[in-house]
Amino acid sequence: MEATKFLWVILVLYGTAVIFNDAGVEASHKVYTEFDSVEAVQVKQLHRTGFHFQPKRHWINGPMYYNGIYHLFYQYNPKGAVWGNIVWAHSVSTDMINWKSLDPAIYPSKPFDQYGCWSGSATILPGNKPIILYTGIVDQNQTQVQNYAIPADYSDPYLREWVKPDNNPLVSADVGVNGSAFRDPTTAWWGKDGHWRMVVGSRRGQRGLVYLYRSRDFTKWTKAQHPLHSSARSGMWECPDFYPVSLDGETGLETSVIEGNIRHVFKVSLDLTRYDYYTIGTYFREKDRYVPDNTSVDSWAGLRYDYGNFYASKTFYDAGKNRRILWGWANESDTAQEDVQKGWAGVQADVEVTFTFPSLDKAEKFDPSWAAMDAEQLCSHKGSTNKGGVGPFGLLTLASKDLSEYTPVFFRVFRGEEDKHVVLMCSDATRLITRSWKVSEQEGKHA
Repeated sequence: MEATKFLWVILVLYGTAVIFNDAGVEASHKVYTEFDSVEAVQVKQLHRTGFHFQPKRHWINGPMYYNGIYHLFYQYNPKGAVWGNIVWAHSVSTDMINWKSLDPAIYPSKPFDQYGCWSGSATILPGNKPIILYTGIVDQNQTQVQNYAIPADYSDPYLREWVKPDNNPLVSADVGVNGSAFRDPTTAWWGKDGHWRMVVGSRRGQRGLVYLYRSRDFTKWTKAQHPLHSSARSGMWECPDFYPVSLDGETGLETSVIEGNIRHVFKVSLDLTRYDYYTIGTYFREKDRYVPDNTSVDSWAGLRYDYGNFYASKTFYDAGKNRRILWGWANESDTAQEDVQKGWAGVQADVEVTFTFPSLDKAEKFDPSWAAMDAEQLCSHKGSTNKGGVGPFGLLTLASKDLSEYTPVFFRVFRGEEDKHVVLMCSDATRLITRSWKVSEQEGKHA
């Protein structure tokens, strides 16, 4: 094959996560009242990341590019390493590697958010003025409304202080909308009819949906007669994201681009499964409807951004480099007690790795009998030290300085039928020793 082939991974957060029950009020995450304000006496550095963003301590769970600076707003518990006491923490960077932590941008202080400041999104208004839309919790029944905040000083390059005007909330749940399942407003987009549009995640029974709202001035919003999109038996839709992608190139598009040779990506975080799913489809702007392509499977049987512990993701348009960046929350599998003991929980999955090959002609032939094998078995058969035609290649994770222990995450490319290729992804934990036990198995997926 003459063309250059790429295998790339980009995992670049956002958001809050929520569980629901049909009995009534919905709550965000499991609440550990015994731990939510337990101060971290000691922060253990073991297994803390080297490049992924995370604060110095405690629990984390919209990004924005403005005047040459990347702003990361994230759901944060300043008092403990479990979910609770949530504020909008704020960090800034010029390269998305080295970060400076600032004081929280938004925290409960008004009647319209006195019980919590949950997820939302940033939008850049005309005149290069940023605005944040976020969900406020108004009472102990978790009633949710949509609020906004603006910078106190636009000349401050770090936008340290944010103001919540008194005309909040902008949007409240009307008749027929479940007020305790009504959250996570998206970045707004501008239509040719002079209206801004945004959507808010919700559910009606077991049907997941996003309500569409329109506004001419960004302060008075009207709900459309029908949702932008919905899907049966998918449960609560959290942290929705909606943005255009070009069919003619690899550069990113600003959120308000709605014409040209484009498709739209619609992503939701499904509370039922705790994973992020997306479809690719067409946005019919005259009807304000989104319809997935026939090749896209809607809801929890469809495509996922990532197949690890990855949730509540959010994209933003990087105007400085004409690209769209995806942030995702990677939470660990530790218990609440373990999080308290180590003093932190949650990281931002923000690593981009690109592997480039001049050709895949040397790829081994995929034995048809392997299709019946579990991917874990095939990973054991084709381990990280067995050289192949194309692979293994990948990364060493959890590596000690002397490489006496590490976990390879690696790929192999095989040649299948009709010139199609099969990619095997494996993680080999046989050289990882931690917590006084040794893992002696390999895990994997093939696609």
